[in-house]
Amino acid sequence: MSALPTERSLRTTPEGLLWEPSERWVRGRKGEVTVVDSRQPVLVWEPSLPVPQYAFPRADVREDLLRPAKNPRTGAHTGSRIFYDLEVDGELLENAAWTFPAADLAGHIAFEWFRRSGRGLDHWYEEEEEIFIHPRDPHKRVDAIPSSRHVQVSVDGRLVADTRRPVLLFETGLPTRYYIPREDVRLDLLEPTGHHTGCPYKGTAQYWSLRGEDDVPPDIVWSYPDPLPAVGTVKGLLAFYNEVVDITVDGERVERPVTPFSAMLKPSSRHGRGPA
Repeated sequence: MSALPTERSLRTTPEGLLWEPSERWVRGRKGEVTVVDSRQPVLVWEPSLPVPQYAFPRADVREDLLRPAKNPRTGAHTGSRIFYDLEVDGELLENAAWTFPAADLAGHIAFEWFRRSGRGLDHWYEEEEEIFIHPRDPHKRVDAIPSSRHVQVSVDGRLVADTRRPVLLFETGLPTRYYIPREDVRLDLLEPTGHHTGCPYKGTAQYWSLRGEDDVPPDIVWSYPDPLPAVGTVKGLLAFYNEVVDITVDGERVERPVTPFSAMLKPSSRHGRGPA
């Protein structure tokens, strides 16, 4: 998740939306059908969502594929009242698109991203690069930096990782994440799960749970086996959710942060979250 960008480049609507024009060439497809092809998209931040979305001029959208929604959603997308179903190759996708109520965004249509919401368009491109989950926030930085800090990770008093060669990942609006070489982790205490998540900044993550610990949330450890080039230094390293484990850095205990992930990191919670 990302922090909201600074006000200097944003425009605010009476409905509480923040938006700004983007100069990126953006295309969205359903299967092999291009539904959106725009060189004038806008990025929109809704008050209830920490990540941006794209909205597109109607002229850049295949409106012939849109149908008035049969069962329009309620309480979604900051007061939006107009929703569309999308019909592609005989398949009808309910509530795949919508319009924002703001006058500033009149004439624009936004779309769901399949890999974020489970419906909508399944392939998105900025220029020639495919992007996933949601648009990347131009006001956010993600830096992965090798370090020689002494990092130790404990769970319920048991040491599960100890390294002097971590990679520290700094991401705007989130706590520092400590990526640790596998050789410095008690892999015998971990068991792989089938859970995977995607991140537009880092790639696709795989997960592990702590073996035999019913009081510890599942999927508290993750790794990127094939990260995006910008964070290639974390490849294959393991990270732990600071929110639920005890981390000591250079002999000093790191306070457990409270983040948007905290409420989801409970022993009974199963998936639906992604790493930072």
